[in-house]
Amino acid sequence: MANETVLFVEYPRCSTCRKAKKWLDEHGVLYDDRHIVEQRPTADELRAWLQTSELPVRRFFNTSGKAYRELGMKDRFAAGISEEECLALLSEDGMLVKRPIVVSDSFVLVGFREAEWEQRLLNER
Repeated sequence: MANETVLFVEYPRCSTCRKAKKWLDEHGVLYDDRHIVEQRPTADELRAWLQTSELPVRRFFNTSGKAYRELGMKDRFAAGISEEECLALLSEDGMLVKRPIVVSDSFVLVGFREAEWEQRLLNER
């Protein structure tokens, strides 16, 4: 990664995001901070992140959030909601998006898994 600055997409009141930000600071990872509600990711950004991450679109959803339940997403996935519909929903409500997200030129990390972050953000530099 060679001192590349990554994009850190977070919700500041989220305890996991605060823990992840502390981890970034403690490990000297350079990042640009972005508030997921005030500056929601666009459908195009999400599409690019999805492609780079190679994760299923379902992994970009905050499954423990109120918006996920209110929209009946579990049933919508079971019924075969399209990727485009998912991207549209995610771009409309930052609270629906799983966080934190780290975006670099070569990878995207969704959620905070310390071992994964260590491998991608520290060992590949």
